[in-house]
Amino acid sequence: MSNLDCPAFPKTGFVRLAQIIGDSKANPPTPALIPIGRSTWWHWVKIGKAPTPVKLGPKTTAWRAEEILALVERLAQGPVELKNPAPVVV
Repeated sequence: MSNLDCPAFPKTGFVRLAQIIGDSKANPPTPALIPIGRSTWWHWVKIGKAPTPVKLGPKTTAWRAEEILALVERLAQGPVELKNPAPVVV
């Protein structure tokens, strides 16, 4: 069974960061859909490689499940094109 077929990951709605990159300390552990670290994920968001988050509250950040699944499909196809490439400082 692939990660995309995982019944724990919704096809629509909002998902939190632990549902995307996993959380081995949770009980039971949450498997990673995209196995990268937290700081790498936030770097991807900053440079436009990962979708922009949605603020659901002052301390609650989430992503649209549809956008995360689309990112997984793009990652499976090869290098991801950046939406907002960072400027090059010379």
